Amino acid sequence: MTVFNLGSINADNVYRVPHQPVAGETLAAGSMIRGLGGKGANMSVAAARAAARVVHIGAVGADGRWAVERLLEYGVDTRHIVISDLPTGHANICVDPQGENTIVLLAGANRGITTDMIGAALSTAHTSDILVTQNETNCQSDAVEMAGRLGMRVVYAAAPFDADAVRAVIDQVDLLILNAVEAAQLAQETGSDPGDLPCNDVVVTKGSEGCVWFCKGQEPVTFPAIPVDPVDTTGAGDTFTGYLVAGLDRGMPMAQAIGLATKAGALMVMREGTADVIPDLKEIEDFTFR
Repeated sequence: MTVFNLGSINADNVYRVPHQPVAGETLAAGSMIRGLGGKGANMSVAAARAAARVVHIGAVGADGRWAVERLLEYGVDTRHIVISDLPTGHANICVDPQGENTIVLLAGANRGITTDMIGAALSTAHTSDILVTQNETNCQSDAVEMAGRLGMRVVYAAAPFDADAVRAVIDQVDLLILNAVEAAQLAQETGSDPGDLPCNDVVVTKGSEGCVWFCKGQEPVTFPAIPVDPVDTTGAGDTFTGYLVAGLDRGMPMAQAIGLATKAGALMVMREGTADVIPDLKEIEDFTFR
């Protein structure tokens, strides 16, 4: 089976700062590194490192060819990533000593995706395949509609949160993944709690408090987090999503896939960086968690 990911590709500029900047403050960073990122790229790398076959659908500018090469090195099928006239998307990320982060995004080429590009990629898909997408590109609703017609399983990570984007696809989504803040925003916008949404499965991640799985007709199930000392929380949610999707693609029951994803997310927050440091399956199997 194959995971098709309509997702963003960014250059991540990560700045180490003594604290998160406030309005009007000029803050000196202790260091800066550039790496591969974007929620889409992170999810593709995570799913590939979890032993899934991953086809990435996306776009970069001429300045982003290095990112495509990096994805290919990590085992992602890059044949459906196009070179756009727009600049490659990028993120400026401030990480404080506690591992918390703030992020400023420029979408760039991520908003230059066309339905023709998506159709070309999904023309090779089968009913047993999965489409995953999030909100850092355009054409999500078109992709979800195409996937639905093909009978694919549709996974939607509702981040960055956009109420209109959620409303456009929620009736066609099989699995919705969002964090606690996004879940609260969605409830405020729709008046519906996670368990009342039309999709069959909803997973709400809560950082150090673990996550909750809502499944139609069942009581919610809480999965505790694994205690670790965080270094950088950037990309942890994307790593969780990629591993969860890969687990489902490999035929795991939801609870087992969530358990694997929880381990991946825990190991990820102990590392500094994004796509370039996402752990592979063997690292997770060999790591001794407390």
